[in-house]
Amino acid sequence: MDARNGIGGSLSGLDLRAEIERLRKERNAVILAHYYQKPELQDLADFVGDSLDLSRKAAETDADVIAFCGVRFMAETAKILSPDKIVVLPDMDAGCSLEDSCPPDQFAAFRAQHPDHIALTYINCSTEVKALSDIIVTSSSAEKILAQIPADQKIIFGPDRNLGGYLQRKTGRDMLLWPGVCIVHEAFSETELLKLKAEHPGAPIAAHPECPAYILDHADYVGSTKGILDFSKTMPGDTLIVATEPHIIHQMQKVMPEKNFIGAPGADGNCNCNICPYMALNTMEKLYLALRDLSPRIEIEEGLRVQAKKSLDRMLELASGTVGQGDLGPVPA
Repeated sequence: MDARNGIGGSLSGLDLRAEIERLRKERNAVILAHYYQKPELQDLADFVGDSLDLSRKAAETDADVIAFCGVRFMAETAKILSPDKIVVLPDMDAGCSLEDSCPPDQFAAFRAQHPDHIALTYINCSTEVKALSDIIVTSSSAEKILAQIPADQKIIFGPDRNLGGYLQRKTGRDMLLWPGVCIVHEAFSETELLKLKAEHPGAPIAAHPECPAYILDHADYVGSTKGILDFSKTMPGDTLIVATEPHIIHQMQKVMPEKNFIGAPGADGNCNCNICPYMALNTMEKLYLALRDLSPRIEIEEGLRVQAKKSLDRMLELASGTVGQGDLGPVPA
C-alpha cells in the first residue's frame, strides 16, 4: 500500500479539510496556492496569487513551515527567500515545461557562447538557472527592467520565447531568445479563439504573455495572472474570454459572480487541454500528507541558494513595485 498516494484507502474517512486545518496550526504553517491550483486548494490557502508574490508574503510571516501548492520552481523560490523555514511541495513531480526546456548545463554552455550578453531570465526556471542568470524577471517586471538596461547591452532572454517575443514587439528591444515554451499556453488555438470571439461579439480577450503571438495579436489585454484578474474587474461589458490556465476563473467567479468568464479553447474546441498537468498533481490528500510528514521537502545547497538569490535581489532592486501587480498593459496597436 502507498499511503502517500492514498492507495488502499488509507485516507478514507478522514475529513481532509479539518485535518489540514489542524496540521496548519500544529506545524505553524502557511499554505500558499497559485491561481492555477484546483479551487479546493485555493479556497483553503492563506494566500492565493502569482509565484513570486506568494514567496515574498510567506517570507514576511512568522510561519515555521511553507506548504506551496504550485510547482517545483515556485517552492524553490520560497526556499531561496526563506532558508530558515521548512518548505514542502505536495507532489515533487509537479514540474514546469518552461523549466524543463532550459537544462542548466545547456544554459551555461549557451551563455559561454555569448559572453557579451547578460541574461534576463523568466522566473519559471530552476534554481540552478537562476544562479546562472544576471536578473530574474516576472511578466510584470520585465518591461520596467528592460527600460533600465543600456540600449547597447546585448541580452539573452529565456526560457520563454513567447514572453521574450512579446517584449521585443512592445519595446523594440532586440534580444537573443531561448527556445522554451509553456505547453499550456501553446495549446490555445487561433481558429477556435476566433470562433469563440464571433459567438461573443464585443467580449474582450485577456491573455497571458506566455501565449504565442497569434493569440496575443487578438488580445485586448496582456498581463500576468494577477494582471488578468485585475482587468476582469474593470473591463467593459459582462463577458471575458480568458487565455491562460482556466483555474484562474475560480477567483474571478468568486469576486464577480454576475459576470461570464470563458476559457479560451484549445485545438479540440474546449479548454481541457489547457489545464496544467503539473499543477493538477497537487491534491488535498497530498497537501495533508505533506503537512503530516513534512515531506516532500525542498532542500537547496547554501552556496547555490545565495547565488540564485542574487538574481532575484537584482530584480527587486530594479522593479520591486511590480511584484504582485502583474500589469503589462494593453497590446500596442
